[in-house]
Amino acid sequence: MMNIAVAQSGGPTCAINASLVGVFRESLKVSDIDAIFGSVNGIEGIINNHLVDLKSMILSNNDMELLRQTPSTVLGSCRYKLPDWKDDEAVYQKIVENLRQRNIGAFFYIGGNDSMDTVNKLSEYFRTIDFDVKVIGIPKTIDNDLCITDHTPGFGSAAKYVATTMHEITRDSIVYSIPSVTIVEIMGRHAGWLTASSAVLHAMGETAPHLIYVPEVKFSLENFLSDVRQEMSKHKAVIVAVSEGIEVPEGVQSGVVDNFGHKYLSGIGKYLEEIVRNEIGCKVRSIELNVMQRCSAHISSRTDIDEAEAIGAAGVRLAIKGETGKVMVFKRKHDMPYTIVIESADASCIANQEKLLPSEYINSNGNNIRSFALDYFMPLIQGDLSLIKENGIPKHFAIHESVLK
Repeated sequence: MMNIAVAQSGGPTCAINASLVGVFRESLKVSDIDAIFGSVNGIEGIINNHLVDLKSMILSNNDMELLRQTPSTVLGSCRYKLPDWKDDEAVYQKIVENLRQRNIGAFFYIGGNDSMDTVNKLSEYFRTIDFDVKVIGIPKTIDNDLCITDHTPGFGSAAKYVATTMHEITRDSIVYSIPSVTIVEIMGRHAGWLTASSAVLHAMGETAPHLIYVPEVKFSLENFLSDVRQEMSKHKAVIVAVSEGIEVPEGVQSGVVDNFGHKYLSGIGKYLEEIVRNEIGCKVRSIELNVMQRCSAHISSRTDIDEAEAIGAAGVRLAIKGETGKVMVFKRKHDMPYTIVIESADASCIANQEKLLPSEYINSNGNNIRSFALDYFMPLIQGDLSLIKENGIPKHFAIHESVLK
């Protein structure tokens, strides 16, 4: 018999709790697994020996269904960067001590690029000291920028929210007779997947968004203004989708960085709003979608949620087979009908890597997305959850705050 531990890390998504359900539900089927621990605030919970007994909190199928529809990380998150164990072994020794104390034989880390760095470092260290704990990465990120996997849990729901919101913004923007420009700022540090996904509206006959700017293309303010003027000659209301990560002058964004050296980004929409107001002089507004992109579970993609649970469950099955240092990945077999399989890849091939939007998806002017790219995005946003509601709004699962402190 052994116990297992599972943790969540990085930015929250609509699907990360579904992956937790996948790990939990699959572990209940394994007779060799006894306790299922949740690590509070990611790897920090393992380091600080702050774990909770999930079997005492997730008591029924109804609880699991609630958890599946609940956004964000029910166990809390972190952005803790493990040092190289050759430089600082003390924290690793603490992790080993705490895992051994609780008889934990497998650790599942649900997260993005930086979390897979933790998976890679831990599995390598455990191999070095011959410590038999399996370490498996379960992917998540709305940025969709993990290598090898076709897509990441959390992305489909975020893309669905972005496209739906862009659709509603379009309806709102065209009601007046005066010319206008609306700039919508969308998350994406180096990869423009989420911003590009707004182009799914084109499959519905919409011309909006009329302009799409992603970080993979060098941004030119001169070209941007020319593009806007050209679109204004054709459309009364011009809708622009812009990634928060496009290159802008120093001072537009805060410059503050996290533990992994990533800048906190925001402000490009407001910056471009002022530029359009001063240079073109029309009615203009900017909208920063901000955290709503990753927490709007009321409009999540059923495909995304179902796949998130499935990939968590697959991680448990892989660990039981004796694998470690792996990250679960999706391999797409077909667009129509949409078909995927779940496989695994070495964490060393995914950690600290980024998958950028393919250049062939971007038009020759660098200001929109080609129509054939929609075949990639469309299957990921399909389906709706039958939400459990209370007082007319979706109900959420929560672990009592006093337990998490």
